[in-house]
Amino acid sequence: MPPDLISNRLAIKILMNILSTEIPDVLLIEPKIFEDDRGFFYESYNRRVFAEKAGVDVEFVQDNYSASIQNVLRGLHYQIQQPQGKLVRVLAGAVFDVAVDIRKGSATFGKWVGCLLSAQNKRQIWIPIGFAHGFLVVSEKAEVFYKTTNYYAPEYERCILWNDPDLGINWELKDSPILSAKDRVGQPFKSAELFP
Repeated sequence: MPPDLISNRLAIKILMNILSTEIPDVLLIEPKIFEDDRGFFYESYNRRVFAEKAGVDVEFVQDNYSASIQNVLRGLHYQIQQPQGKLVRVLAGAVFDVAVDIRKGSATFGKWVGCLLSAQNKRQIWIPIGFAHGFLVVSEKAEVFYKTTNYYAPEYERCILWNDPDLGINWELKDSPILSAKDRVGQPFKSAELFP
């Protein structure tokens, strides 16, 4: 085997670990961290490695960055047209990140999966098209960064109520969440505009 292929395969092997979730299309990604007394380094995204290890070959067109205080809950958001796949990570603090399958034809339709993303664990979550997304800030502050596969289109943005009883998401809240005006009036899951 040519040396460049050997080195590429070795890089693919060591740079990323893919963890499955209860919804097979939603992936949890652990980067390989190179750490010493100076600090650390890791590749947060490599298209070739992501395609090889996760089986996902997409083009990201937009990066989004938000900062929030503890107990802010954002979501559950999606775009019904110009839908977005999202690769989400936390640069500071920690969030409980949630993806809800809103594809009517899916075997996991109406199911949700949640995971802790933090600056400390450096995990990322891949949320494909067809999912609503939200997160709760569980640290004093959090900075969330995510890449999207399509551009923001406010005319197509939709919001499902974060505490919809049919979804039954366990946010493990200790207090009432801090919500935007838009998120306070999210649609019930039963009446929301969903993917076929």
